[in-house]
Amino acid sequence: MPAPKGTGIEAGPPRRGDMPFLIIVSLLWALTFGLMAQVSDLGAVFVAAARTLTAALVFLPFINIRGLKLGTVLALAGTGGLQFGVMFVAYVHSYRWLQPAEVALFTMFVPVFVTLAEDLLARRFSVMPMVTSALAVAGTGVCLWTSLDRRGLYKGFIAMQVCNLCFAVGQVLYRRIAPATGKADHQLMGILFVGAASVALAMAAPSLSWPRIAAITWRQGWILLYLGVVASGIGFFLFNAGARRTDVGTLAIFNNAKVFLGVLAAGLLFQQKVDWPRLWLGGGVIIGAWVLNHHAVNKGRSRIAPRP
Repeated sequence: MPAPKGTGIEAGPPRRGDMPFLIIVSLLWALTFGLMAQVSDLGAVFVAAARTLTAALVFLPFINIRGLKLGTVLALAGTGGLQFGVMFVAYVHSYRWLQPAEVALFTMFVPVFVTLAEDLLARRFSVMPMVTSALAVAGTGVCLWTSLDRRGLYKGFIAMQVCNLCFAVGQVLYRRIAPATGKADHQLMGILFVGAASVALAMAAPSLSWPRIAAITWRQGWILLYLGVVASGIGFFLFNAGARRTDVGTLAIFNNAKVFLGVLAAGLLFQQKVDWPRLWLGGGVIIGAWVLNHHAVNKGRSRIAPRP
């Protein structure tokens, strides 16, 4: 169903890819899987509230709603509440049952969700983005797939799919809303994070325990600060900025680039055991998916380009 007029949820014109944003944020997020495991005992809703509130404080001074309709502001806040608020709660909650590598593995379905969400809102079915998204999923599976027979694993899997769906739909909504506002990304991200923090704080309020908060260690405090300012604030700003400037196929594929880079960082920086042949094979499949998508996008542009 097309978006109602006046909300600003209209698809913008096709834009040439701006991959540096997506590459930088993939590198930033490569370290977060291991760090999240060190604060997950603080509680899913508390960690989600801390991350989104910190990120909101970073971007609050840049918010500019001048000239925006109320419907557009509410749409942006709702997008942030879904993409960051509900997503973070489900994401942190999954660590009750999953190891960091398994959390990374179960993010691999995001590209398919991104492509499906885009097609649903546009009322179409795009074959090539779906093919390249499926290749990105397959490449990620090659990188990380292990025996998955632990008790309670399915609960973590379900939590991660809720997380994936919220994150994917939020990306697609933002890339459709933002161009219609005429605002720069840094002027809009604060609205998204205010919406996210509102959702996360509302979910965290009933279970907040001040003695437990006071018991947070300095190490956990610094990790929460990094996750809030860098991984969430700067990371999601760059990712959403890239999302509104690139094609949906590239956006979908780069959702899984962080997984490959995360495993690479675990092996090179943290000396963790890595199956290098599988990692390079899976990474090659992900790169191949991007090359195929890049070729298809350029071919499509050449077909609609005006003749001299």
